[in-house]
Amino acid sequence: MTRTLIIVGSVRPGRVGLPVAHWVRDRVAAAGHEVDFADLAELNLPFMDEPEHPGKRAYTKPHTIAWSERVEQADAVLLVSPEYNHSYSPALKNALDFLMHEWQGKPVGVVAYGGASSGLRAAAALDQVLTTLGLVRVPVDVAISGPAAHIADGVFTATEKHDAVLGRMIESLGRYAEALRPLRA
Repeated sequence: MTRTLIIVGSVRPGRVGLPVAHWVRDRVAAAGHEVDFADLAELNLPFMDEPEHPGKRAYTKPHTIAWSERVEQADAVLLVSPEYNHSYSPALKNALDFLMHEWQGKPVGVVAYGGASSGLRAAAALDQVLTTLGLVRVPVDVAISGPAAHIADGVFTATEKHDAVLGRMIESLGRYAEALRPLRA
């Protein structure tokens, strides 16, 4: 069974990312993955406050140690990312930067959302950071334009296209997680 860490990349009050992430979580669980749902608003990581570079893994803060353990246990990562000013959120960047080795050799998918570009500029901006951390992007992006229009009573209702593309991403995450397992050993 693939253990997939889903990271909610927005901490903004009233965010549309949480209902989108709940839809993603439900689909990933229905596909048979074990899910670890990391809401960065609840995780509440401070801005990088470790005295040593993450590459040394000399963590001193309980929040960093706990975050490290969660990421270490994941076989795959799925980011639910808003687009802010043609990029992704500072909370997501901070969560990624807290660690280094724990990300390596894991497949990652991005469910991006936003306005005109459907969040794809955020997904593209993430590429350099993800590859530097040793994550391996699956070749499928879910891009949601105007997500608020798909939310009623706090529930995101996906289109058939969103569902189909997310299904392909979940399947890719499982296949890549298995293929990359020797790199993580």
